[in-house]
Amino acid sequence: MARSNDRYKSAYNQMLEILETMEPGHELPSETNLASELGVSRTIVRSVLAHLQKVRIISWRGRRKRLLRRPLGSERFPESEVESAAERLEDRFLEWVLRTDVAPDTRLNVSLLSRQFGTSPHMLQEFLVRFSRFGIVEHLTTGGWVLRGFTAQYAIELSEFREMIELASVKKLVALDVGHPIWQELDDLARDHQLLLEEVETRYRDFSALDDRLHSTINSVQDNRFTREFQSLISMIFHYHYQWNKRLEKQRNTVAIREHLAYIEALLSRDLERARAASLAHLATARQTLLASTGTTVPIETSQLPDRPAVPAE
Repeated sequence: MARSNDRYKSAYNQMLEILETMEPGHELPSETNLASELGVSRTIVRSVLAHLQKVRIISWRGRRKRLLRRPLGSERFPESEVESAAERLEDRFLEWVLRTDVAPDTRLNVSLLSRQFGTSPHMLQEFLVRFSRFGIVEHLTTGGWVLRGFTAQYAIELSEFREMIELASVKKLVALDVGHPIWQELDDLARDHQLLLEEVETRYRDFSALDDRLHSTINSVQDNRFTREFQSLISMIFHYHYQWNKRLEKQRNTVAIREHLAYIEALLSRDLERARAASLAHLATARQTLLASTGTTVPIETSQLPDRPAVPAE
């Protein structure tokens, strides 16, 4: 079945998961309920049902849909072709908080957001539970969810932990063989940063995705599940909270782009001390930006940072 729509493929695999829990002979929910559960349109649901009928997994007559047999694992689309529902939801949630002005302590409408993100309320609830561990969102005792801010101390502790992880990644990265694919990835990142810098007047808000891409690439050399999990947390906090303050956003992002270019150049030099210095300089700026989002400015111990030239701002 040649279909390029990844949302269709994801919905089809999700439907197979639902059918695997059912006994043959049972009737399926209505198209409206399935659309809500899968987080897709009724048009996609009908396409999924049509193929399930074609391969005789279900029978479909009018409004009645009955399971004929449980699906086989081989009937799923390969994971390489399908973005997971969790990854898709995280991307859409991050895009929402990055592109809209959502204030601290905003109540979240799960039903409305699940439709907006193309997912089910249940999956969105699970997503919010995951991030509630970090204080990003909070489940209210009266019911519902709220998007919270965080304290300066929280920002400091998070920044310190981020620095510890990234410096370990830098040390491992610069020691990699010249044939490792990381070097091509860094070349690509340098090119994309330069293009963004040239178009920063109109594209400065695109920096957030590029920032996540750079730090994810650097930390990917550790191949550590806890590092990957922490990188998701960084994407949520560092890019969300500092964008609550829209003042001078273009200037901040311009400075950060230039710091990234210096950071990438230092990594490509494979000089550990130079790479560490560039990393510390950039992470120090990121910490200040994060602290500013809490309404608190805490001076960084400059004696602990390497000397660096001032970065010009537009």
